[in-house]
Amino acid sequence: MPERRALPRPLLPLGVATFAAALGGFLLTLAFPSTSWWPLAFPAVALALLALIGRRTWAAVLVGFAFGVVFFLVNVSFTARYLGPVPWLALSIFEAVLTAAGALPIALAYRWLPRRAPGRTARLVLLPVLVAGLWTMREQVLGSWPYGGFPWGRVGISQVNGPFAQVASWVGVSGLSFLVVFVCAAAIEYVRIARFRDVRTMLPALVGVAVMLVPQFPTTPAGSMRVGAVQGNGPTGYFDHRRPGEVLNAQLDATAPLIGEPMDVLLWPEGGVDSDPTSDATTAAALDGLSAEVGAPLIVSAITERGDDLFNSSLLWQADAPHNPVAVYDKRHPVPFGEYVPDRPFYRFFAPDLIDLVQREYTPGTNPPVFEVNGVGVGLAICFDVIYDDVIWDGARGGAEVYMFQTNNADFRGTDENLQQLAFARMAAIETGRSVVNISTVGTSQMIAPDGREIAGLPADTAGALLHDVPLRTGLTPAVIAGPAITVLLGWGSAAAIAVLGLLVWAPWRRQPRARNDDAGPDGTGIA
Repeated sequence: MPERRALPRPLLPLGVATFAAALGGFLLTLAFPSTSWWPLAFPAVALALLALIGRRTWAAVLVGFAFGVVFFLVNVSFTARYLGPVPWLALSIFEAVLTAAGALPIALAYRWLPRRAPGRTARLVLLPVLVAGLWTMREQVLGSWPYGGFPWGRVGISQVNGPFAQVASWVGVSGLSFLVVFVCAAAIEYVRIARFRDVRTMLPALVGVAVMLVPQFPTTPAGSMRVGAVQGNGPTGYFDHRRPGEVLNAQLDATAPLIGEPMDVLLWPEGGVDSDPTSDATTAAALDGLSAEVGAPLIVSAITERGDDLFNSSLLWQADAPHNPVAVYDKRHPVPFGEYVPDRPFYRFFAPDLIDLVQREYTPGTNPPVFEVNGVGVGLAICFDVIYDDVIWDGARGGAEVYMFQTNNADFRGTDENLQQLAFARMAAIETGRSVVNISTVGTSQMIAPDGREIAGLPADTAGALLHDVPLRTGLTPAVIAGPAITVLLGWGSAAAIAVLGLLVWAPWRRQPRARNDDAGPDGTGIA
């Protein structure tokens, strides 16, 4: 039987590693809007990884938690804007716990792979690939579980303003996260190996340069569409005092400058209609009249009721249609604890006052996120939907030539939540090679070109209207075609790889006594 090697010493003492991980979490928040210092994602990830090298079980969990709790406390601080610290702390700590659990496989990779493949090439290639895959797997878990997950803080989104963003059109946001972490992990091994004359150690730099030089995947121009989009800045917040019809009137007032202007479609934001036009004749008549005045169909948003179910819906409305709405898309991903309360009796036991604030229970939609507007496919997403890959990919596969996203950021006025969400909209444009019109009730709103550049915009807390020709595109990017496969490969593939690696490491010594470890550092007992 092979002789068991002693455990490697951690690169950093536990106290220093915990501080480094926390600093990494803070630096990563600065890579996201509103600061948008995208290069800081690289030292942030590097610090998080350095802190995990050589760690045992509970030390790895502690380091992972320090990284996650600092990142989420800052990144989602907007959740405390109106509801106070309890939802903010609950969300941040829960996400940090999942981040801590996801740090353990990464620490195992740093321990196990060098045992089975100690060569220089394995250290420079296989180890960074496995580490980056496990990091991406962790993002996927956070983005899908529980209650649909919360894919808000993915490393790939932080690169929307940088030279790596166009790679998302080839490998999607998960693939971009993987590449950023791979470059960081490979750079760490480059320094650790310290064989700078060996050409193999040039790999991190070569990968980084190659990724920056990759152009955006070209989609096919298909003309343009003249889009009007209106930000009414009405009282649409959860706690805003408003009279019946006040939000609708704010939207109508902000639309007035567009009357008489030629357009192909008029877009209103989520919450732009404060009554159900499918059952309220007065609201339906107002929309009929507006569509006739502008000479174009409307895409509006309202809460609709069908039987016992409530939906947050996007409605295609046209004055001369035999029946309105012409088409309906229901929000696929309602916000847990915002638009519905999962397991209500359980959570109400802990915070009845907060849980009882959410009176309505919205049902997730199942219909395709695409409208056909005068022969043009329009992809859709309602607010929280935009952070989920499945909605964006399904829109492109369903024939979308342009995207129109509707959102309401009123509950987060004065925070950078609207800018963080806008980053997802811009990344969706790059990933799919399509224009995006992202209209908010209160801002920030933008029309975005297929390469992610701003065509036109409206600042927050300002009533106004946009009217521009936006490019139409056809053809699917590799990210849209292969996105699900890439997600499975990086997620389940990494999980399978670390499991197999664990078997290879432990099997030869399964019945051997535990070897004494004199240089593993003072960070407690735990994993090999």
